[in-house]
Amino acid sequence: MTLYAVNAWLLLSGAAMALGGAPQEASTTQLGTAAAAAYEAENWSEAAKLYGQMVETAPNPRAWYRLGMSFYKSGKQEQAMEAFEKGRAQGLPRGLPPQLVEYGIAAVFVSKKDKDRAFEHLEKAAQNGLRPEQLSTDADLAELKSDPRFRKILEMVTRNQKPCAYAAENRQFDFWLGQWTVVTSTGARPAGDSRIELILGDCVVQENWTSAGNTGYSGKSYNIYNTALQRWEQYWVDNAGGNIFFYGGLKDGIMDYWTDELPQPDGKKLKRHLQFLKLGPDTVRQFSQVSNDNGKTWFVEYDFTYNRKK
Repeated sequence: MTLYAVNAWLLLSGAAMALGGAPQEASTTQLGTAAAAAYEAENWSEAAKLYGQMVETAPNPRAWYRLGMSFYKSGKQEQAMEAFEKGRAQGLPRGLPPQLVEYGIAAVFVSKKDKDRAFEHLEKAAQNGLRPEQLSTDADLAELKSDPRFRKILEMVTRNQKPCAYAAENRQFDFWLGQWTVVTSTGARPAGDSRIELILGDCVVQENWTSAGNTGYSGKSYNIYNTALQRWEQYWVDNAGGNIFFYGGLKDGIMDYWTDELPQPDGKKLKRHLQFLKLGPDTVRQFSQVSNDNGKTWFVEYDFTYNRKK
């Protein structure tokens, strides 16, 4: 089983266990340091010996887990299973991520050709935060990859890690994604360039805007579906210090945003209504209106057409 960054926080874990007097504490710290060094160097026989000493003198779930990994890498599957199970018994109340132990036990069952038990523990690992890259890149699980159960678990962990990628509401604004040349809807005069992309696990639709010409104006908007309030929200910021907060949602195929009536630098109050209309697979209209009487009358602020770059 491959070592992953998820284990990095276990480095020097044995050193954290204090047993009382200063000589005992120093001895435990030195043992933990030596064991961690052997583990990181993948000196499995030495790591197994040192972590074996640790669980005798300062037992803790992290030491049991690393002892299990060291045995597993040394081909000692029965000893690995015993260590993993002891780590699991101690781990939940003491900070050991359960997916690590379940994953280790699954790997042992793979080596013992017991696929059913391996999948049983892989599913438990998936339910507790296993990452997709662990499944997809671990050579020790290669013989499981053709099994439909493997694909099911891989989909589960992918959904767990990137829930927004699979939620229908979060995907409502995907029609805006892409590289765009932006012109005025009337006259087709150059307005700017924009790159719209997904960030943060596909939860946020980010616009990266640069105005046409030599104005030097640029800005970004961050759009996200607020599951608690069941609405879309946009936060616009720019290099002139401006910022605007919008809220709304998809209505009749139109992303419909509003602001509250807010004070402006000139002392007046302004309310905005911003709409995004999909005109085709390669064209989006962005239409902004403003009101200075709390929505009684509206004036066009700008009307842009986004044309997808080929």
